[in-house]
Amino acid sequence: MAGMKDYVNSAVSRNREQIEHHVKEILKLVGEDVEREGLLETPARVTRMYEEIFAGYEVDPREVLGVTFDEQHEELVIVKDIVYYSQCEHHMAPFFGKVHIGYIPSGKIAGLSKLARLVEAVTRRLQVQERITTQIANIMQEVLKPQGVMVVVEGEHLCMCARGVKKPGSKTVTSAVRGVFSDSALRSEFLTLLKQ
Repeated sequence: MAGMKDYVNSAVSRNREQIEHHVKEILKLVGEDVEREGLLETPARVTRMYEEIFAGYEVDPREVLGVTFDEQHEELVIVKDIVYYSQCEHHMAPFFGKVHIGYIPSGKIAGLSKLARLVEAVTRRLQVQERITTQIANIMQEVLKPQGVMVVVEGEHLCMCARGVKKPGSKTVTSAVRGVFSDSALRSEFLTLLKQ
């Protein structure tokens, strides 16, 4: 399956003219001169950006895991530091960070790149960090049926750093635990390995 960069949000493509019109109107409403040289192409640029950053709506995240492989490995598998970019559904401001996924297979494994694609499919849409964390864990559990899954998501939210309380550098950390990761020793092993 192709990477998310190969997808565009077709609803944005179909509605390009309307979106460009509305972006231009917003620019006017905030006091800008839309005929200014630097803004002439901004509505088109914003629309092209929306095609890309909202590409997750074009993909069923469950299908992104694709083909699984029969493998009798029943020890911890971790893919950490998967960088993501998303848009807060409350302010439409960017947030970004890293996702760490650990699971203990029960006869089926996914290709490691598929976990990164799963993160892309879930994050390239209007989101909240808590939902991203839960969705990744639930999809892993549903598709791979592992003994357990743990997902940790770190995020820096511009809606909190650049506006509102204005606390740049602050990070939000969320986690989801499924199956055998309810065991505190296994959870500790996962978190220790994340720090290495």
